[in-house]
Amino acid sequence: MNKNSFVALLVGGVIMIIWSVSASDSLSSDVSRFFTGSPTDKAIWLLVSGIVAAVVGLFGIFQGRGCRPHPLIISRTVKIIQV
Repeated sequence: MNKNSFVALLVGGVIMIIWSVSASDSLSSDVSRFFTGSPTDKAIWLLVSGIVAAVVGLFGIFQGRGCRPHPLIISRTVKIIQV
């Protein structure tokens, strides 16, 4: 994946977290909290998936290319092995 995909995951994760906070303050979540003691499943799933998406996005942005060697180094190594 390229860096733009990870940025999109991070932005989407933050939006989902904000949406889950808004959903947990809704009337249906208040009714659910009154009877069950916890917010609605929608609010919980939005929060969990938003956190996961944001963490994956942050990890991908800071991971970068990782420790893959440069293509020029690979081609020189292949030429040396072929000789």
